[in-house]
Amino acid sequence: MDIYEEIERFYDSTKTEKRIIGESVFHRKLFALKIGEGAPVGIAQYAIHGREFITAKLALHHFKTGVKTGSFWLVPLVNPDGALLSQKGLQSVEDEETKKRLIAWNGGEDFSLWKANGRGVDLNQNFAARWGKGSKNTREAGAENYIGERPFSEPETMALKRFTEEISPNYTVSYHTKGEEIYWYFYQPIYACALDKSLALAISRSTGYPLCFAKGSAGGYKDWCIEKRKIPSFTIEAGADGLSHPIGEAGLQDIIEKNGRALRDLAKEFQRRCGN
Repeated sequence: MDIYEEIERFYDSTKTEKRIIGESVFHRKLFALKIGEGAPVGIAQYAIHGREFITAKLALHHFKTGVKTGSFWLVPLVNPDGALLSQKGLQSVEDEETKKRLIAWNGGEDFSLWKANGRGVDLNQNFAARWGKGSKNTREAGAENYIGERPFSEPETMALKRFTEEISPNYTVSYHTKGEEIYWYFYQPIYACALDKSLALAISRSTGYPLCFAKGSAGGYKDWCIEKRKIPSFTIEAGADGLSHPIGEAGLQDIIEKNGRALRDLAKEFQRRCGN
């Protein structure tokens, strides 16, 4: 069973509050499921980079364990097209002309390290937060780092944008691989830093991961949430740095053990600090 089938079957089997928030370039559904009730409200999104599809399985673990404080909307597989390209290669693509374009963008037929979506856009560089100013940004479609024609040019990023605006969360979490680090800062004003850092430290205590600054990064979902939504937002790089992309099932248990309580502990710290 591929990762999209796994998430789709899990979604279909649940009786919780859930919804389809949009579609990918290749018209695959983007699923969202809710855990918990009431405030504070968070959004946790996973697998926005294709080769990081193992984080979608972490999302299922988070769903099963739930939260004790407030609620979270989980978006387990933001980039289904990229995930299937990384997992299954060109057999996940039906159209022959599309296959030819993808091969040209990728520089070959091995898509295991593919991060982008079905149009060769790096979705985590397609948000309107200093868009195009990242140190690794490119202006051509490829496996990674292409920013797209404009912010939110892709159906996946637009879907996540609209969903975030609708839910209006108190904070967001983005799960990536790898490196075991937490990014929490994106030029937010000094008055916001105390709360944001205290929440990041709660995640750090929960996971054992240190806080870091993503120098030269721009255009990410976390960045947009901090700069435009004015809310705390965190990127968690799960999985030991010594592991190879894409991280497989062998690395999943360690990721779950270290990140299994992260959402719970974040919500608990926010309630302690803010009383919601």
